[in-house]
Amino acid sequence: MNKIVFITGATSGIGLACAKKFAANGDKLIITGRNEQRLADIRQELTAKGTEVMTLAFDVRDRAKAEKCLNELPEEWQAIDVLVNNAGLALGLEPEYEGNFDDWDTMIDTNIKGLLTMTRLIVPGMIARNRGHIINVGSVAGDAAYAGGNVYCATKAAVKAITDGLRIDVANSAVRVTNLKPGLVETNFSNIRFHGDNDRATNVYKGIKPLTGDDIADVAVFAANAPEHVQIAEVLILATHQASGSVIVRK
Repeated sequence: MNKIVFITGATSGIGLACAKKFAANGDKLIITGRNEQRLADIRQELTAKGTEVMTLAFDVRDRAKAEKCLNELPEEWQAIDVLVNNAGLALGLEPEYEGNFDDWDTMIDTNIKGLLTMTRLIVPGMIARNRGHIINVGSVAGDAAYAGGNVYCATKAAVKAITDGLRIDVANSAVRVTNLKPGLVETNFSNIRFHGDNDRATNVYKGIKPLTGDDIADVAVFAANAPEHVQIAEVLILATHQASGSVIVRK
């Protein structure tokens, strides 16, 4: 059965890859992001291939705007089957005692509070319909801190705890909950982390073949299409030469 899939942070990276993979699976998409023109371009690309796409331009940190957009969804788009909480970012790699307050606020408000906002707005409908799937994009960084990761690692540890807690809360229903935990994925993640320093971002992936957004999207689509009695609770996805968040063998 084709699903309605709601993806946050869908304009690039893992979110965009998820949009394309779920579209190829025949699903209908609601894609969100801050860049309205980029959303329109993606919608045009996917609709040309036969996918029904709804775009919602808002920042997940803006709870009021998120709530307004959800409340104004046309009736035929309201029964969301899959929520992919993908919107998130890392900023900076300084020691904790030299961290940037604004960077901390952005990471906490996006990675934790934004994810909670979307969960709170969408999951009640899933519970009422007794079906649905929440896929949270966490990180290997949520398993253990690495040098300079401090607050970012803490936000992804929070994603794990929030995901586990939600799974407990919905266990009496047919709603499923998955935490995807990627390692090194070559997207614009590092470029954003280093505030546009392309050379520094490129160095993150030197000497190793990293994962791609498509690799993570493949797992998301697989989890969403597992038999109804199967809940893929957590998946750690690493490049072959990455053993943990801090152990990477470069050649």
